[in-house]
Amino acid sequence: MAEIIKTVKPLAVNPLKSSQPLGASLVFLGLDKAMPLMHGSQGCTAFGKVFFVRHFREPIPLQTTAMDQVSSIMGADENIVEALATLSEKSKPEVIGLVTTGLSETQGTDIHRAIKEFRAAHPEFEQVTVVPVNTPDFLGCLETGFALALESLIEVMVPEGRVAGRRPKQVNVLASSMLTPGDVEAIKEWVEAFGLRPVVLPDIADSLDGHLVEAEFSALTIGGTPRSEIASMGESAATLVIGRSLDKAADKLQARTGVPDYRFNGLMGLAACDAFTQALAEISGKPVPEKVERHRDQLQDAMVDSHFMLGFARLAIAADPDLLVMLGNFALGMGAQIVAAVSPVRAETLAELPIGSITIGDLEDLEHQAQRHGAQLMLTNSHGAESARRLGLPLLRVGFPQYDLVGGYARAWVGYRGSRQALFDLANLLQAQHHDTRPYRSLYWQDSPRAHETGTAAAPGLVH
Repeated sequence: MAEIIKTVKPLAVNPLKSSQPLGASLVFLGLDKAMPLMHGSQGCTAFGKVFFVRHFREPIPLQTTAMDQVSSIMGADENIVEALATLSEKSKPEVIGLVTTGLSETQGTDIHRAIKEFRAAHPEFEQVTVVPVNTPDFLGCLETGFALALESLIEVMVPEGRVAGRRPKQVNVLASSMLTPGDVEAIKEWVEAFGLRPVVLPDIADSLDGHLVEAEFSALTIGGTPRSEIASMGESAATLVIGRSLDKAADKLQARTGVPDYRFNGLMGLAACDAFTQALAEISGKPVPEKVERHRDQLQDAMVDSHFMLGFARLAIAADPDLLVMLGNFALGMGAQIVAAVSPVRAETLAELPIGSITIGDLEDLEHQAQRHGAQLMLTNSHGAESARRLGLPLLRVGFPQYDLVGGYARAWVGYRGSRQALFDLANLLQAQHHDTRPYRSLYWQDSPRAHETGTAAAPGLVH
């Protein structure tokens, strides 16, 4: 059980976390024909949009209610109503995610009341689903905002009922914010290998995977989970929940639909992948496909190949709780040592990681701990590049954002194949640090005839 230590610094020196509104917006970017709408100033939305564009390297549909000095003081409910009406009329989205920011939360806005005012004033837009999410950015992080949005989305868009199993081949997948589009794609293929049809919420593999489309421009998301599929989640045979941050969302989905669920901390490493594979075999009633068995054998071989490099390797990791726990368990399973661990927020699951302590802090805390404990490798997002450079350590970029690495969003970390590639990358980074030992020269070598013949006699007075 890890001891959770909260830093006492009055400020973040090198921030690790991304804000809750970003996490909530990411959920709506994984829905089809959707539009995230941030209730705040233009700067709040522009800052978030820059993060998304630099990470995914794609155009990102993100709108704002454009609060100014007057509306921040006098009230901005009219901004919400006007923004919802304008987006509904011009862009015709199926879903609008109304996300608050620090400015609107400090003002004390009531977005639920504002939505009622919008419905009363504009009944012609009844077909547009509006999902409100309170996400003050002075609390939590990207992961908590993502989880809050998923909870609200289930409350608004999944109807109550008791028809679980009506679609015996359909399974729900609640995907944590730690999963990349590549991860989600790998999970969908994993589920489909057992003859099942996954409904992933949110499906960023379909909307943010970087594929080209014929349309020159779209004000809405292209691809993602359709609204009709979300409405059918109560008819699925089971729900697969990946990431402990989604426990509350999973509880709500189960309470509304009665669909049984299987919960996983992560899907990296042999044990975690085996548990997921076993769950799919139970749900489908089919044996494990040969292709999946082969992927498992490949991972086992990679574990044999890399264990000399990873055994007792000293790692420093900083990430949101779900990702930190998944990476931590994966590394520990290969015999590595986590000498520094930092999370931006406290979460119950952190205490379950079997290491000495975890600091709730920033990347400066990670840098100091890594230096103090002699870390050999650092794992964090692109904000940690300068810390790694100062320490002279290699950096394996994980999490969000990755703005100095092309294709980081597309990488698959989970599953047998993702775990295998992670092992190779970790082993290669560690192996590249090994330097040849300087040859030993005997004190008496300088006086030997052989030394003079080869020209390797030591200079007078040189100590070996």
